[in-house]
Amino acid sequence: MRETLEFIKSKIKDFKPEVAIVLGSGLGTFCEGLEGIRLPYSQIAGFAPSTVKGHKGELLFCEVENRKCVIMQGRFHYYEGHNLAKTTLPIKVFKKLGVKKLILTNAAGSLKKELTPGSIMLINDHINFMGSNPLIGQNDETLGTRFPDMNEVYSKRLRDIVKTCAKNMGIEIKEGIYCALTGPSYETPAEVKMLSIIGADATGMSTVPEAIVAKYCSIEILGVSLITNYAAGLSDVAPNHKEVVEMGKIAGINLVNLLKSAIKLF
Repeated sequence: MRETLEFIKSKIKDFKPEVAIVLGSGLGTFCEGLEGIRLPYSQIAGFAPSTVKGHKGELLFCEVENRKCVIMQGRFHYYEGHNLAKTTLPIKVFKKLGVKKLILTNAAGSLKKELTPGSIMLINDHINFMGSNPLIGQNDETLGTRFPDMNEVYSKRLRDIVKTCAKNMGIEIKEGIYCALTGPSYETPAEVKMLSIIGADATGMSTVPEAIVAKYCSIEILGVSLITNYAAGLSDVAPNHKEVVEMGKIAGINLVNLLKSAIKLF
């Protein structure tokens, strides 16, 4: 952590990000036209190079709507072979850099027929089905308490801001519960049925570990899923990553515009 912070601070100098943004698959268009300091993950101690298509693999320190931001273009995934401490290291780094608010985005599969591909879903709660927790191990009291509360992980205040912006822009959005599994295989039809029964609305392979650590670090969180496909059993088309990335590019335009409109009000 110390080495990581020293390197980043040596590159960004006096730049102090207030908001961190983690971009999911296909959402790299958020950074188009933004100028700032770019740091490839390969240069940052403790960071791992991104191996997933649609994830550029760099930090961008820049201003978005006059808010100082650090944007994570691609994340680390448990299924890439990293432990959960490694996948969530950037969140702890953001905390040490002074970040107060975090936007987590992802591409997700729908578990409900009415939640169609192309929909934007604000996450109002989550289910951790990854079989582990990123806070296991020795606790760092400078970051958070040993047993952090997980009530309202996803900020109602930030969701309300986004909903108001969406209404003004004529963009339809929904709310729901996101369930995280390890991947990299997609869910079976039986698993999809189970997840729906226990109350999940969408499923993916990320976000929840980052949200747990951010809540532990007392960072205010907005979680957003871009629904890119129906999960297995809800459609005749089998889920595939190419479809996820392509839908992210198409439907992500509304999400990018919405987030840029809302961020100035955070």
